[in-house]
Amino acid sequence: MKLSVIFTTYNSPLWLEKVLWGYQYQEFKNFEVIVADDGSTSETSDVIKRIQQKIGFNIKHIWQNDRGFRKCEILNKAIVATESDYLVFSDGDCIPRADFLKVHFTKRKNGYYLSGGYFKLPIFISEIITENDIASGRSFDISWLKKNGLKASFKNSKLFLNGLPAKLMNAITPTNDSWNGHNSSAWKKDIMAVNGFDERMRYGSEDREFGERLMNNGAKGKQIRYSAICLHLDHSRNYVNQTDLDNNAAIRKETKEKRKVWTDFGIVKKAH
Repeated sequence: MKLSVIFTTYNSPLWLEKVLWGYQYQEFKNFEVIVADDGSTSETSDVIKRIQQKIGFNIKHIWQNDRGFRKCEILNKAIVATESDYLVFSDGDCIPRADFLKVHFTKRKNGYYLSGGYFKLPIFISEIITENDIASGRSFDISWLKKNGLKASFKNSKLFLNGLPAKLMNAITPTNDSWNGHNSSAWKKDIMAVNGFDERMRYGSEDREFGERLMNNGAKGKQIRYSAICLHLDHSRNYVNQTDLDNNAAIRKETKEKRKVWTDFGIVKKAH
């Protein structure tokens, strides 16, 4: 097993199915998928069981009880369940382009993590994308997207740049190479060295805090936002609240100021 793909989901079976089809049509084939499920109902497991019968890769469904937003906890459980030494992280609302895993695999390098981005779709396009659109690559074709209502934008260039132009844009983009949970990858040994994600954190910068501990431990970010492309399906975020945002900001501030590497609230729990 060359790659393990981890992505989170929560009661979004329609989006989950589209994402799983995206992995079915990857050019790179030697991988497993870990669905990190933060408490979905049986509808999600039903989708996974049905799709598993039709695809060519193995899915591990890692589930925990629904006790509110606990993404960091389910990610840590998923990390433990992986069987490869290099892990790719995404989300259950991000459809990967056919070369997505090939880019992560070929650009991996010791001492580095890879930092990608996403191309955000409006809700009306998110809803109409089918398996056939994903299999044929139409859903990533700018002319097809425009025909279905996508507005003109400089950001659209992500979908048609490749080769040297994409490499150039990766080098000059003003966006920093932070850890982005929807499209990043790292060596498992580097993830274990910082004890994974801080489980005290809810929604808001929990991915960035993890990435900052990777950097504090010597890992460097490498930008691939114009090379590793995924489509972000639109949805609401009713789990966002100011209390969690403030708590996360305080934890992240401490990580920055003390240049922390290890969290006592990660994969390995501190003994009490």
